[in-house]
Amino acid sequence: MKALVILLTLMSLTFGCTKSGPYDESADARADIKQALSEAKITQKPVIVLFGANWCSDCRAVDEILSTGKVAQKITDTFKLVKVNVGNFDTNLDIANDYGNPISGGIPGAALLSANGKIVYITSPGELSSIKNNGAEVLYQLFKQRLR
Repeated sequence: MKALVILLTLMSLTFGCTKSGPYDESADARADIKQALSEAKITQKPVIVLFGANWCSDCRAVDEILSTGKVAQKITDTFKLVKVNVGNFDTNLDIANDYGNPISGGIPGAALLSANGKIVYITSPGELSSIKNNGAEVLYQLFKQRLR
């Protein structure tokens, strides 16, 4: 019993001390999107609105692809990226609905917006989950090809 208490204490300390994840649970998603669209009008970069949650392993994998390596720079050079936390499907669902509900079949999901805020593309259920197996370049090309 004592060992179990120690193990549970260590686990709670470990999880309590780690960064909560790539999705800022306290962010004002509407304000973040508004800011990205304002910048997009100036830079003429399309905007990727990426919906996910910190508990979702596929969401963390997609975030890692978007944040590290060669493709991360290509994404930054080509797009504005806004990450929107959906919690346990109880947060920012109105925003997901505003952008065609790309999370209707689960997370992660994304909406690609033109620089003027029009929806260009909405991912289909499972489309982003499979990216972790297909590679970073596939993710970049998925969005890049939709701009043509």
